[in-house]
Amino acid sequence: MIQNYPHKNVRVTDYASRLVHNPVQQLLHYLASLFPIATWIYRYNLKWLYGDLIAGITVGCVVVPQGMSYAQLATLPAEYGLYSSFVGVFVYCFFATSKDVSIGPVAVMSLQVSKVIAHVQSINPSFDGPTIATVLALLCGAIAMGIGLIRLGFVLEFIPIPAVMGFMTGSALNIIAGQVPKLLGIASKYVNTRESTYLVIIDTLKNLKHCKLDAAFGLVCLFILYAVRFSFNWLSVKYPRYSRWFFYSNVMRNGVVIIFATLFSWLVCRGDPKNAPISIIKTVPSGLRHVGAPTVNRSMITALTGELPVSVVILLLEHIAISKSFGRVNDYKINPDQELIAIGVTNLIGTLFNAYPATGSFSRSALKSKCGVRTPLAGIFTGIVVLLALYALTGAFYWIPNAALSAIIIHAVGDLIAPLDKSWAFWRLAPLEAAIFIVAVIITTFVNIEAGIYFSIAASLVVLLWRVAKPSGHFLGKVKVYQVVENSPVTETRPLKFDPAPWSPSFLLRKFRNESPRSNENLSPHLHSDSVDNIAFDSGSDDIPVAPQFITEEEPSKKPFSKQSAVPPSPVSRQVWVPLDHAGINPSIHVLPPSPGVLVFRPCESFTYPNSARQTDRIADEARKLTRRGVSNLQINLGDRPWNDPGPRHRNLESMAEDTRPILRAVVLDFSVVAQLDMTGVQALVDLKGELSKYADRDVEFHFASVLDAWSLRALVEAGFGGNKGGTVPAKRYTDLALVSSSDNINDNDWAPMIPTDTPFFHLEIPDL
Repeated sequence: MIQNYPHKNVRVTDYASRLVHNPVQQLLHYLASLFPIATWIYRYNLKWLYGDLIAGITVGCVVVPQGMSYAQLATLPAEYGLYSSFVGVFVYCFFATSKDVSIGPVAVMSLQVSKVIAHVQSINPSFDGPTIATVLALLCGAIAMGIGLIRLGFVLEFIPIPAVMGFMTGSALNIIAGQVPKLLGIASKYVNTRESTYLVIIDTLKNLKHCKLDAAFGLVCLFILYAVRFSFNWLSVKYPRYSRWFFYSNVMRNGVVIIFATLFSWLVCRGDPKNAPISIIKTVPSGLRHVGAPTVNRSMITALTGELPVSVVILLLEHIAISKSFGRVNDYKINPDQELIAIGVTNLIGTLFNAYPATGSFSRSALKSKCGVRTPLAGIFTGIVVLLALYALTGAFYWIPNAALSAIIIHAVGDLIAPLDKSWAFWRLAPLEAAIFIVAVIITTFVNIEAGIYFSIAASLVVLLWRVAKPSGHFLGKVKVYQVVENSPVTETRPLKFDPAPWSPSFLLRKFRNESPRSNENLSPHLHSDSVDNIAFDSGSDDIPVAPQFITEEEPSKKPFSKQSAVPPSPVSRQVWVPLDHAGINPSIHVLPPSPGVLVFRPCESFTYPNSARQTDRIADEARKLTRRGVSNLQINLGDRPWNDPGPRHRNLESMAEDTRPILRAVVLDFSVVAQLDMTGVQALVDLKGELSKYADRDVEFHFASVLDAWSLRALVEAGFGGNKGGTVPAKRYTDLALVSSSDNINDNDWAPMIPTDTPFFHLEIPDL
């Protein structure tokens, strides 16, 4: 006896009660989540301290020369890069959910800061660069923290990979082009590095004759950086026993190059430092000379407003992408909203030290990860190294050649350019997105970074809306399949290989570590000795299997099996529903259409206002194509016939071929991939039912399979679907039963319906009507 299981609609109060359930506890949990350090600091131990100390000091040795280089890129004095470096790593550790990310000045953000300074000064030349950069950090930090506090971090997911690839590659090209004149000692009056990338390249080539002695320092430093990098990477592969020593030696290449460049610069310029033959940093104030609240001017904020969107996107997108990547690589989960709060608070506090916008650095984060960092507290040790440099080494910083800093910048951003072979692989993977990326890079090169970012985001949103508005969907047919067990020659598990995408931080991390793509057990299934598929093998010989094929129940004997490669099919078969147009399956398979007068349709997108009309039109057109009207035009008066389908003028029945198509009796909608159903979609289904019922001159049954969303189910029931409110009795009533007990003694009371019994037009799977 089948138990009764009535349908119960989900209630609005059920949803609301979850939002307001125990608000005090939710508030306390929310406040505690703002300080993730409280969840692990009490378990801090000496082993963690050792890992954090090594990683923190190593990153500190790298961030000092990089910070000064990036400050020069931002058109700021070198000390401001050090201010941003130590504040970022100090503050971030208290709010972070990522142990690997290193906060501080980065190349792309520094380039954006330089553009913002130039833009604001073109409006009001009285504003100085450091103040503009600090106010920009204040505004970006406030926006980031606000987005994180109200938990809107998901909006960053609307910025797709082509946008990230486009602005990273375009920015890297722009940075390199802008640093080459400084590398060669070409004066700024000959090359305006704020122009478009192609103009900077042209002007640089035209003015090569104006190179100075700086070129000797810059080119030699750049050559040494790449030579040391490739040499130690090769030695690590050649002598893996000493790979750890080679790694740390390789890491120190920036610092060593700066030390020797400074030494030679001192030897060249010490006689007359005011009239030095090369460009040097000169005076770097010792300590924290610019501590205090920034001076915020309303007119400055007004001038900054137009540059804020791009600045915030660059600040947040790079950080979230890096933190997510290292979380996946090192097996922990980050909280994007909390990371936005962390980056926001870091920049807000940084304004008290006149720091300019700081975000996550890929190269330094990869270095921390490789050094075995254990907790976010490693940032404290990095900050201490930067502070020691600020108080103890500023005298030596006077002699650092600007050409050497340009060499460090060029060397650092070179890895941000997508390689040609990986770009080609991306084209093969997704041509449309790859085209957006290529156009974005071209626009970035020939216009500016902002135009490239805006274009790539806008183009990606247009593609998304196009796909939503014109979704794919399939009319389904049925195939009976048998289970075949293939004897694989594999005797032990073999993890599948994967190659990270060229735009992903995972790929850049492999490149930074000089590692080849490796296997990942969490991403790829294992190949076992036996694999089971619903296939049979057509074989030209007894031993060599060829293309696997689905087989039908009607003709199982026509599909021979290799005696050595497969076991004969199981006598147990099952019915599957596949696209009638053979999308995604072997085109030689014979797919049986549904029963006469039945349509089975599977939408491949949510059934919502942008696309519901288009999908219902497809169903209506298919119904008119495969079925006939319930009442023929020949059976009604000439004046009562529809104007758009009048039929023959005269009733010469003998000259008319009989329409043998069936009359539509049921439409089955497979909602297994429909995530959302809104009011417009429901109304479109109601209109479709009325239209088809009038066409068939009967009440057409509408069946729904796999409606798993409670709100979609409620909407369909309230619209009159699923039950027999109108007196409709299904031609075939299906009830999916399942056991409610694991006992060996099964009786009728141990069976229960899977879905409500008072909605006979709702099904767990597609019914065979």
